[in-house]
Amino acid sequence: MPGTALRVARRPRGFVGVVGPDAASYLQRMLSNDVEALAPGDSCEALLLTAKGRVIAPMTALRRSAQDYLLLTEPELESRLRTELVRSRFAAKCEIEPEAHSSTLVLGREAPPGAVANREFGMPAYEVLDEEVPDWAPIEEGELERLRIRARTPRFGRELDDRVLPAEAGLDERAISFTKGCYPGQEPVARLHYRGRANRSLRVLALEGDERPGADAELTHDGKIVGRVTSAASDPEAGFVALAYVRTEVPPEAVLDLKGRPARQLEPLN
Repeated sequence: MPGTALRVARRPRGFVGVVGPDAASYLQRMLSNDVEALAPGDSCEALLLTAKGRVIAPMTALRRSAQDYLLLTEPELESRLRTELVRSRFAAKCEIEPEAHSSTLVLGREAPPGAVANREFGMPAYEVLDEEVPDWAPIEEGELERLRIRARTPRFGRELDDRVLPAEAGLDERAISFTKGCYPGQEPVARLHYRGRANRSLRVLALEGDERPGADAELTHDGKIVGRVTSAASDPEAGFVALAYVRTEVPPEAVLDLKGRPARQLEPLN
């Protein structure tokens, strides 16, 4: 993207390496996306789920070579991700160990060879591991949070925990393959996708005013509680933008109410 100003930030990450002759087949049985189809150097978003289809850990799976994968997750999930994978490994011939790396996020350009594509911020972006990048302009944490919210990207500990279904958070659109073989949680995820709908969905809101809404602030529509705010960030145009879980039956064009403040629903940035 010639002419686009590139911006950089550190991307805190936890890293788990899965290496060995059975690495590809084992991760294919455990994760929600088709990681076995990745070519060396390619990556995709994926989830580790409970048997009931709830989110244990979101991640990016990078295939470093035929028998070598690196899983990038949130720092606080590294230990649990490794523990869950080791617990289910049984006779699979692969080592599952934490690794130490640094990640630098670059916004404003598609991923070049050797970089890890990143879809979290609604614009072309990638992560560079263990390397220095040119002295591009830094991006502040508050701006990253605003972009994450506008892109409707859920974050563990806010929008995600082990009570959340992938479809509620919009993760079935980006981190799940519905054509691959079985994995933990596959049956309830597929049943909801093909035969039903989630009771709530993650939506982007614009909120007027000078006061940041608190987490779990209630949203109402026609006098009924229909949702709750999970994250919010200041926005130069809207005042604040927020992510919120809202009942599915609420139309996307409806204006919600947050303690007397109108909350307009926005299309997420892609």
